[in-house]
Amino acid sequence: MENIAELAKSVMNADRRALSQAITLIESSRDDHRIQAMELMDHLRSSDRKAIRVGLSGTPGVGKSTFIESFGTYLTGMGLRVAVLAVDPSSIRSGGSILGDKTRMERLAREPNAYIRPSPSQTHLGGVARRSREAVAICEAAGFDTILVETVGVGQSEIEAASMVDLFVLLLLPNAGDELQGIKKGILEMADLVLINKADGHLKKDAEKSLRDFQGAKNYTIEAQNFGSPDFLCCSALNREGLVEVYERIFEKRELLHKNGHWIENRQNQQKQWLRMLVDEELQQRFHHQPGIQEKIEILEEEIISQNKLPSICAENLLDDWFTNNKG
Repeated sequence: MENIAELAKSVMNADRRALSQAITLIESSRDDHRIQAMELMDHLRSSDRKAIRVGLSGTPGVGKSTFIESFGTYLTGMGLRVAVLAVDPSSIRSGGSILGDKTRMERLAREPNAYIRPSPSQTHLGGVARRSREAVAICEAAGFDTILVETVGVGQSEIEAASMVDLFVLLLLPNAGDELQGIKKGILEMADLVLINKADGHLKKDAEKSLRDFQGAKNYTIEAQNFGSPDFLCCSALNREGLVEVYERIFEKRELLHKNGHWIENRQNQQKQWLRMLVDEELQQRFHHQPGIQEKIEILEEEIISQNKLPSICAENLLDDWFTNNKG
């Protein structure tokens, strides 16, 4: 690994190799790499660049990758630089991940003003990779105008993805009128823009009907957020239809956020939340790496089975013992 200060400088000069190196570094779980990663992030703070961060989610099969490719090439066609952070679900058993997003976005991957970075979720909950926040900040420091964060689409866990972006886009399939009953209210409330994708061919009329259903229902289903209720649009990522309207709505909402001060407030709240998450993560890491902790957990596991002890009481006693021994 080259000098961290030089790596940071190369990232800010939009060196793609350095950008990939930087994200690989922050994704590493090695202790020495974590120290270097923190040093790198400290250097990159000086860039003070601000991109628009857009989170995208939806159930598998809704066409997220097709939409990102079509919308991304639309943006690069306007001269904008686009970074895509696409999260691939990792296997719970092996920890492996296919990381096939570049093959699913071939056209966008060839664009000189686009950068696609697939990352494994590493069994991290929330539909995003463990170090997605750092990766977003690195891409921002590299001068990208728009950062698209694709989640794995795991339901209510989109809350975490929404906590690191400026705007959140939810993709739905046509025939979503009946689906309205099954969609959690919280997911719709966090969405700034709801897109009914695949509005083409024989599904176009179904998509338009779904659009009317949502527009008619949103007044009693969704409480308006302080910067406006979510917009609903139809689009066809495959046929590249409706992308102009999507672009206009996203950037209209961005301007509104800037105008009423919610952009800065949102970013500040995200920093606070990030701090709390890092504290929780560090506490968990230090606890599990304490000498003898794993052995004590294994003993308690045996007692839970053989003596029918309550897991909650065992956990509380273990933590009380650990905090008592680590005072001062």
